[in-house]
Amino acid sequence: MSELLLKAIVTGLILSVMLGPAFFVLLETSIKKGIRAALAFDAGVLISDIIYIVIAYVFIQQVEELSRGGDNALIRAIGGALFLVYGYVTFFKKVGTIEIKKTRKFSSGSKDYWILFIKGLLLNLANPLVIFYWFSVMALGHSGTANPLSGFEMFVYLLVILFTFFTIDVLKIVGAKQLRPFITAKLLRSLNRITGSILMGFGVFLVINSIVMWLR
Repeated sequence: MSELLLKAIVTGLILSVMLGPAFFVLLETSIKKGIRAALAFDAGVLISDIIYIVIAYVFIQQVEELSRGGDNALIRAIGGALFLVYGYVTFFKKVGTIEIKKTRKFSSGSKDYWILFIKGLLLNLANPLVIFYWFSVMALGHSGTANPLSGFEMFVYLLVILFTFFTIDVLKIVGAKQLRPFITAKLLRSLNRITGSILMGFGVFLVINSIVMWLR
């Protein structure tokens, strides 16, 4: 279990540096509207992640039924391919100049927080790649183990990833104003290349792992 928890924490840390659309809106919301507003937005992103995890879990179970004879080698190959694709897209993603307007006064009414929550929810749901990387994350959880993870182990694995992911997001929100001078297009391009390389590395690992399983 300790190895699984370590894998979950490392995976959560890696996912937390992925620079999707929500990343930029999260920083902008924190700078322009405050920490609580950014937390409301991030809560919407978190709920959408959980929705996608449920969808991916249902799908991954179906794939496991098709690959029972291969010790889930097929699911690892598919997950590896998805990691490779997403890593490639991230590596070559173009980054434009970031411009954030001056901070405006934000109404602290509950309606405004609900609007931000829905905004975060819909923004993340609108990104079809999200379900792909959650599917890949589940495949990574299965890799390197003698037996497929049980339902409880997968639950713990994903819960730790989400907790790590959300914790890093909170740190981003709190430190947004301090980090703002350092967030440049050049820095984001470098981070994209580092993140993309890591994702493609995971992809290669999963594909090789699936080939080894097939050859046994």
